[in-house]
Parts: sequence; structure tokens; C-alpha cells
Amino acid sequence: MSNFKESQLFANNLVVGQSFEGCPTEIGDDKFKGFAHLTGDNHPIHYNDEYAATSRYGRRLAHGLLIVSMSALGATPMSQRLEDSMVAFLEQSSKFLKPVFVGDTLKSIFEVAEVTEKSDGETAFVRLNIRQINQHDEVVAKGHHCYLLKNSTSEK
Repeated sequence: MSNFKESQLFANNLVVGQSFEGCPTEIGDDKFKGFAHLTGDNHPIHYNDEYAATSRYGRRLAHGLLIVSMSALGATPMSQRLEDSMVAFLEQSSKFLKPVFVGDTLKSIFEVAEVTEKSDGETAFVRLNIRQINQHDEVVAKGHHCYLLKNSTSEK
């Protein structure tokens, strides 16, 4: 018998086709500027309203890596549950379908695409397909994240 903690999301608690919806998160100006600076992307379209107004987008374009990071652990109620059960974060991919701007609100939708138990019986490979949806219910990005997660039987 496992002592399943509600905060944890074990691999063998996941079912292919199961989905999770994250909380809507606004791409705030402070978070955005800090992230663009951190990654060394200092193009004025990311921080200068006057420059952005001359672009075909008309508003400041949000930083792609920030959007990807929001689709990962921080922008979903799964965050702590995944973090507590993760053995390794293996890979991610994202494809942007529409531009995303500072001030937009995004939510992530995760769908379990694959769960493959490893030979050790204690872990499993998990692939989650991810879509990000803006406040107009448009899909702006899609991709996947792959994790190595514990199985609940590995907890004592």
C-alpha cells in the first residue's frame, strides 16, 4: 500500500487521454521584462512601446521562452505535483501558431499522450502534449513535455 500524497502526481496515476487545465496567467510587464533581460533578448520590440507601435504587430511581442516556461511547471495546478514526483525533465518542444503579447492571458492544457513503465518498475516515461490558449480561446502554441516520473509503488 502506497502513502499517496495529494500534492504528488505519480506516473501510474496518469491515464493516456487524461487532461489537466492550468490557471489563466497574464503575461505581466514586470515578469516579461525580467525574463527578456535574463535571456539576453534586448530587442526593442520586447520592451519599447514606441518601437513596437511601428511594427506590424502593433503591440510589444512577448518573449518566446517566457511563453514556453509558462507552459511548463509554473502555470498549471500540476506544478507542485509534478515537481514532487519528477525524477528527470527530459525534453520539450513548442510551436507558435499565433503571436502572443504582453498583457495577454494564457492557460495551458496538458493531455497525457504516453505513459511507459521503465524496467526498474519504480519510474515511468511520461509524455504530455500541451496547448496554450489565449483569452480569446485561440490556440497560440502547442508542443510536448517529457518527464521521468516515479510510480506510487516506489514510495515507502
